Amino acid sequence: MNIIMMGAQGTGKGTVAGIISEQTGWPQISTGDIFRKNIEEGTKLGIEANNYISKGELVPDTITVPMVANRLNEGDTEEGFILDGFPRTIEQAKKLDEILEQKNKKIDMVINLTTPREETIERILTRRVCSNQECKATYNLVMHPPKVEGICDKCGAPLVQRKDDSSREAINKRLEIYDSQTSPLVEYYSNKGIVRTEEVSTRINRLGLDVATDIIKGIKGE
Repeated sequence: MNIIMMGAQGTGKGTVAGIISEQTGWPQISTGDIFRKNIEEGTKLGIEANNYISKGELVPDTITVPMVANRLNEGDTEEGFILDGFPRTIEQAKKLDEILEQKNKKIDMVINLTTPREETIERILTRRVCSNQECKATYNLVMHPPKVEGICDKCGAPLVQRKDDSSREAINKRLEIYDSQTSPLVEYYSNKGIVRTEEVSTRINRLGLDVATDIIKGIKGE
């Protein structure tokens, strides 16, 4: 099964995708992780991507789309995959359709996560991620803190705050971009009849783990 995770930053896309990946064996493909790795290593792609990311802007398709296409050619995607952070625009969605059509594949499910805006901002400000790129575990200092402050439970590596997570102004700009450019994707995929929308929030006491568990049960027909 081929899945797309949708939702604004801070809604828990990475967490839900990670749980589904662990339970199914389908790789979680995050363009954000790939960008950050290249930025840290100072590659040409990383430098180009950082010019946009540091301003809270989307990385151009000329950088993103070929990278995703190459990733989908790898063997671990044969049985299924979970795209986390792509596509972000209607144009990217159409290009993804073309890429998959050439492989006689399609997107089977779009999981659309929603969270009240102020809660989303607070989640991002208190988010910490594992500095080990092989681990990529995500924590929240309030809702899901590590057992030892500043240390990843899974691998013991230091936890860090992403540069683009530390400024309320930058976060608001990213959310505005999401509203204007990415939200229309919900309608695009709704017209295909494959969208499943779930609220992840303390308001209804429903967090990412609960959502992921229900989705996995649905996939397995339980």
